[in-house]
Amino acid sequence: MLYRDKTGSWFFEESRSLTGEEIIMNITVRKYEEKDLPNLIRIWNEVVEDGVAFPQEEYLNEETGKAFFAEQTYTAAAVDEESGKVYGLYILHPNNIGRCGHICNASYAVRKDMRGLHIGEMLVKHCMKMGKKFGFRILQFNAVVKSNAGALKLYEKLGFVRLVTIPKGFEMNDGHYEDICLYYHELS
Repeated sequence: MLYRDKTGSWFFEESRSLTGEEIIMNITVRKYEEKDLPNLIRIWNEVVEDGVAFPQEEYLNEETGKAFFAEQTYTAAAVDEESGKVYGLYILHPNNIGRCGHICNASYAVRKDMRGLHIGEMLVKHCMKMGKKFGFRILQFNAVVKSNAGALKLYEKLGFVRLVTIPKGFEMNDGHYEDICLYYHELS
């Protein structure tokens, strides 16, 4: 759950004794539902538009978004159970086929105004559990932009291993190139 204390600072704890003075956001990560699609598409497109994290350049619309999220092994939404608001999502799918089919890949997106509140951490932890549930043995990230300090810090906190840095592997929205890092985590 996310909590806001008297000072207005947000923090994340999976279990906590409440004093009655906190504001709580009861965010649950769950399989997406059809009603979530407009919000998932909007959040996904925010990240694409930023041009600093996802390699995609094309925006999703209602038709392409519905197909895109449905074709994943698993698509999850981070939803406030009280308000029904969707704050983030992830997609999980195989990273390769055949003899490398036990490796999965994922992408995460959090609504701009909700970043920094540990929703991404909730999504990654849930994704790791679901990856294992679907029989994947390794979760690999192919292109974490090196300037995405929050993602790098989170993945290392959760025990992901940085494999390599590829110089100038990602074209940013302004046309310059940034390094990308490859990460993996064993799920089994």
